[in-house]
Amino acid sequence: MKVKELLEKTTWDLVTEDMDLDREIKGAYVGDLLSWVMGNGNPDAAWVTVQVHTNVVAVALLREFSCVIIADNANISDEMLEAAKEEGLILIESHLSSFDTCKKLVELGV
Repeated sequence: MKVKELLEKTTWDLVTEDMDLDREIKGAYVGDLLSWVMGNGNPDAAWVTVQVHTNVVAVALLREFSCVIIADNANISDEMLEAAKEEGLILIESHLSSFDTCKKLVELGV
């Protein structure tokens, strides 16, 4: 599934504009402990987290995630948003909890 399709099939919001939404999503990873995600996340996955600081951008780039989904309406910091834009990282906001966000990803076949 492409990021564009994910956005079309959910009520989630694209936070970073003008990104390549044709990036392929090949699985998902959920976690908030950055060192754990850094050691265990797979490239091209959608990362679900409630962490909202610039270190998330660094970890997402290191693991080559297709996008980061911020769950539970966590407030994305201005610094994180700017870093994501500068690095071309797709940020998506989900109003659902991390659990329900992951359930939705499974329902969609991610």
